[in-house]
Amino acid sequence: MIDLYFAPTPNGWKISVMLEECGLDYNVKWVNIGAGEQFEPEFLAISPNNRIPAIVDHDPIEGEGPISVFETGAILLYLANKAEKFLPLDLPGQIAATEWLMWQMGGLGPMMGQHGHFKLYAPDRIAYATERYRNEVLRLFGVIDRRLAEHDYLAGSDYSIADMACFPWVQTYKRQEINLSDFPNVQRWYEILKQREGLRRGMALGRDKINRNPQDDAEVRKTLFGIEE
Repeated sequence: MIDLYFAPTPNGWKISVMLEECGLDYNVKWVNIGAGEQFEPEFLAISPNNRIPAIVDHDPIEGEGPISVFETGAILLYLANKAEKFLPLDLPGQIAATEWLMWQMGGLGPMMGQHGHFKLYAPDRIAYATERYRNEVLRLFGVIDRRLAEHDYLAGSDYSIADMACFPWVQTYKRQEINLSDFPNVQRWYEILKQREGLRRGMALGRDKINRNPQDDAEVRKTLFGIEE
């Protein structure tokens, strides 16, 4: 059994999607990030960067005691090796999947997170910051669109952990007011992935717990954004 320390965010959904796609048994440990539960000692012991998600595998690959993993890329790679799924067996495929996984972690996720913050949650709207991050997000959408013009999926011909890492961020395009039709290859990929039952189950986890307006609560604002009254 795997314990999934989770909150309904794009990063959290990467892992719930992977677990559902792999058919692995897991138990959800809800982490209320608005209430600061990510700073509690129990959670910090497995995720020292105080960020969700994290996992504890009670039946690890090596067959010895529970093992914890934090950071989404590390978790996805661990689960791919455990399940022997969604990571290509050939070296070029493995390299491609890892490249695009790292691209998402270092680029798409952080830039969309910053754009979303300044556009949706910042108490003071700063046009320069919003436009700067929006331009970078659009550049990154162009990068992935060019990749998908030549390949069905990010790692090549097969669906992989790279696609699972990117999808939960791409699906925020409506709130971030990105015109997906400007990126037809991304749109095609997005519509194909939406039909996957495992992905749909993973993306449904915690939808009823989302706080779409955290900026309206002073305590949540302080906890999530470090904004003092």
